[in-house]
Amino acid sequence: MASRRDAETRREPPGASPPARMLLAWGVHLYTALGLVLSAGIAVMIVRGDAGSMRWAFILMLAATVIDASDGSLARLVEVKRVLPGFDGRRLDDIIDFHTYTSLPLLLVWRSGVLRPEQAPWLLVPLLASAYGFSQADAKTADGYFRGFPSYWNVVAFYLYYLRLPSTMALAVVLGLAVLTFVPARYLYPSQPGALNRWTAVLAALWAALLALVLLGAVHPARTWLVASLFFPAWYMGASWVVTVRDWSRAQRVPDEAATTAFL
Repeated sequence: MASRRDAETRREPPGASPPARMLLAWGVHLYTALGLVLSAGIAVMIVRGDAGSMRWAFILMLAATVIDASDGSLARLVEVKRVLPGFDGRRLDDIIDFHTYTSLPLLLVWRSGVLRPEQAPWLLVPLLASAYGFSQADAKTADGYFRGFPSYWNVVAFYLYYLRLPSTMALAVVLGLAVLTFVPARYLYPSQPGALNRWTAVLAALWAALLALVLLGAVHPARTWLVASLFFPAWYMGASWVVTVRDWSRAQRVPDEAATTAFL
């Protein structure tokens, strides 16, 4: 979510005059705001509701994710917070992210009939859980991880829509991930430093390219490639929980060692 929130480094574009820096900074904000334009397009596609429109909704979600993953680097380069201190780009980013990662994907799950009508009200659970996650001051840790499931409901909606799991199983996935929002596990943040994050960023780029090919109808059979693409969500969740268990074990070991020392 929202690499834009890290746009704090102080590096000035070579030879840029103050007016030019302001123009560049507003350009970065406009680039971020394109995610809101894409959100409007996604909403239109979801309302239409046919298979072709749903495919375009996911294409637009993928494009919005590319913007979200890249605008932070531009913001760092242009130093937007210093150049335009009166405009909060992080707040703009959060507004857009809540639409593209949460509200619109959950609307698509409802509109597409992934769940039975009597199950649909349960979609309020991930909606509220995501609002909780977005509102947490410590949603990101100081060492560069997300705390709690990071509201990747666009990814969840994609696989639920195309894999067409039984509705009860789909509901279990939705509710299970919503609960993980409240569990203080550490989830990888690919745009942050670290070897594991770098590997995850590379895998994410390959995965996004594969999804684009599937959505554009360039690979067949599509379902086989969809199942193969699950390698990345599996890697992401697995690696995140390995990090979490490791850190929990370390935290537990410290009090135990302190107690042993005090006893001796």
